[in-house]
Amino acid sequence: MTTRVAILISGSGSNMVTLVNAMQSGDIDATPVVVISNNESAAGLDKAKALGVDAVALDHRPYKGDRAAFEADLNKILVHYNVDLICLAGFMRILTPKFPNQWKRKILNIHPSLLPKYKGLHTHQRAIDAGDENGGCSVHLVTGELDGGPVLGQVSVPIKENDSADDLSARVLVEEHKLYPAVLAEFINNT
Repeated sequence: MTTRVAILISGSGSNMVTLVNAMQSGDIDATPVVVISNNESAAGLDKAKALGVDAVALDHRPYKGDRAAFEADLNKILVHYNVDLICLAGFMRILTPKFPNQWKRKILNIHPSLLPKYKGLHTHQRAIDAGDENGGCSVHLVTGELDGGPVLGQVSVPIKENDSADDLSARVLVEEHKLYPAVLAEFINNT
């Protein structure tokens, strides 16, 4: 039985497209069953539909900060689609510890830093400001700790002299598109 995957996004969905393409081509033994965004105007929703994947918007704003209620409704969608595994791909919502506990060892995330360095936002600028030689990206299991779960794979990207955060971000994104499908395939094959 193939693994049924939900992909959660908030924006353009470039990592989502890469994952869907890898699953649909057979590079990953999984099926993308739904793409969910907390942002109704996320460009990734249209991209998912164009790829033949159901796309659902669950706007977080009406919940007015009630993360538990938002996550309860998110969980209903995931259960409706009989999801086995969740991939966070630019999903810009912090999950309460309860949610990853419900889906223990079933949520992966891609993060644009060499974890455990630079959890949270503005990772590229923080790496540049610290004088680091490298930035990069990590795929990790999601736990109740923000960007704190076990790292499953990383790629290091050199920081060049006079790099801006946007310059570094663009080079890291290229590596994210390679790393995430590779780690997802390995994770599915080993579980």
